[in-house]
Amino acid sequence: MPTKEAESHNVERDVLVTGHRNPDTDSICAAISYARLKNKINKTKNYIACRAGNLNAETSFVLQYFKEEKPRLLESVKTQVSDVAYRKTAGVPKNMSLKQAYQIMRDSHVVTLPAVTEDGILEGLITISDIAKSYMNVYDSAVISTAKTQFKNILETLEATLVTGDAERFCEKGKVVIAAANPEMMNYYIEPHDIVILGNRAESQLSALDNGADCIIICEGANVSPTIRNLAEHNGMIIMVTSYDAYTAARLINQSIPIDFFMTKEGILSFEEDDYIDDIKEVMASKRHRDFPVISKEGKYLGMISRRNLMGAHGKQVIMVDHNELGQALEGMENAEILEIIDHHRLGTIQTLSPVNFRNQPLGCCSTIIYQIYQENGVEVDKKTAGLLMSAIISDTLLFRSPTCTPVDEKAARALAQIAGIDIESYAMEMFAAGSNLKKKTDKEIFYQDYKIFSAGNIRFGVSQVTSLNEEELENLRPRLLHFAKGALETENLNMVFVMLTNILKQDSMVLAVGVRSGELMKLAFSPEAEKVVFEINGENTEGYAARIPEMVSRKKQLIPPLSLFAEQL
Repeated sequence: MPTKEAESHNVERDVLVTGHRNPDTDSICAAISYARLKNKINKTKNYIACRAGNLNAETSFVLQYFKEEKPRLLESVKTQVSDVAYRKTAGVPKNMSLKQAYQIMRDSHVVTLPAVTEDGILEGLITISDIAKSYMNVYDSAVISTAKTQFKNILETLEATLVTGDAERFCEKGKVVIAAANPEMMNYYIEPHDIVILGNRAESQLSALDNGADCIIICEGANVSPTIRNLAEHNGMIIMVTSYDAYTAARLINQSIPIDFFMTKEGILSFEEDDYIDDIKEVMASKRHRDFPVISKEGKYLGMISRRNLMGAHGKQVIMVDHNELGQALEGMENAEILEIIDHHRLGTIQTLSPVNFRNQPLGCCSTIIYQIYQENGVEVDKKTAGLLMSAIISDTLLFRSPTCTPVDEKAARALAQIAGIDIESYAMEMFAAGSNLKKKTDKEIFYQDYKIFSAGNIRFGVSQVTSLNEEELENLRPRLLHFAKGALETENLNMVFVMLTNILKQDSMVLAVGVRSGELMKLAFSPEAEKVVFEINGENTEGYAARIPEMVSRKKQLIPPLSLFAEQL
């Protein structure tokens, strides 16, 4: 049982290492590799690789190839109950006495105790207020039996010594009687199964025995004669001796009642560790309760949380890799405690609550930076990690064909391939083939497998990139994805949506555009040749703009900069 202030949980907090929404191979492999590096450097397991969405086909191939587990899936990084230092108040059994419960509350500085089963399931709550009511509102002399009180509770409450009888029994019948009258009068009011509080008069003790009492409580430490003891043993009566006088014993005996009799069992409002703080604040404010139980998904009791605990809530600790824009980050990132940002894209809109370690390099792949950090810290890259980092560089640079690729990227990828024991060219073709197999995917899956949102001036636009080795496949996707992009305009509250259909072998892209003034922006940014197109999908005409742009394979370096530049001029 706790004897001091209830301890709080979460001594060591996890650090979530995550890439952007709709993760690509670089986002996933960078998160896995950097979390692994941080754990090695800090000799801990608190750095957790995460993903901000489902894996695309290419990334799934990479993880399966190198027998790597999927990172933890995150839906948001909003502050949850698990991030709050709520009190880990120990649960107690429901048959515990009121006296014991109060002592625990007093010593632990809490006003609410949870009653739990042996396997941790919450059964009820007892509060200081409930205990106070038990003194003020109980006038029934039979309440001890009504509450099914265990004689052991009475023994402990009165600090008594058991002379004879089974204290594990439960009192299920009878009332409490103070034997203040002479023995003759006692015969009129002592009934079978009663609990009789009396002194050292043998006549009164015998009268209680004769009338079938279940228990006699002898006060002021009086002795029990061998005769009385033998008779009690023969009749199955319990005898206990307390040092308290009759008045005190009578006043204290109701404290032996189990908390089960007074505790709240129905309509208990509880929270799970996954619940968001923003959601439970409103619920707490609408209730008069001070404390609320925290329950696991399996229904196990974990601790107690109060409105006061919320004042000290900490946002999740996060390391961002492969992105630094709020529009690409998980929901709730604005309130998260961002510790580091490692990226290779343009500076975005992210704001932090405090200074952070920020590393941004003009390289073709974030995983190249991660490899550099391994080298800078003198940490050996194992074969599996080398394979992941290599795959990410191949993916982001299209095997060094992308204009974003630098000599640093290629050198890193080839060094990692050697560590992993991989023929980089043949592996790359195998990886690209896995990623470009789009036949069994829905339009939604294809559209979102590599999708990001950007802002320029007052314009907010989304860009999806689909890569393939098959030109015919890309041609067939044009009407389908243009139609889907039109729907995304409304569902995501965007001004424009662009789709890059990139042929890896031919090194060019067909760019599709929907949205007000999207055609104008296309012509300004890329080509006066951009033409209006109309496709019929399911009997509905979808209008947009399309332009084939030679040698365009990079969204980051070739598409986003001109779009952003001219968008600000619209």
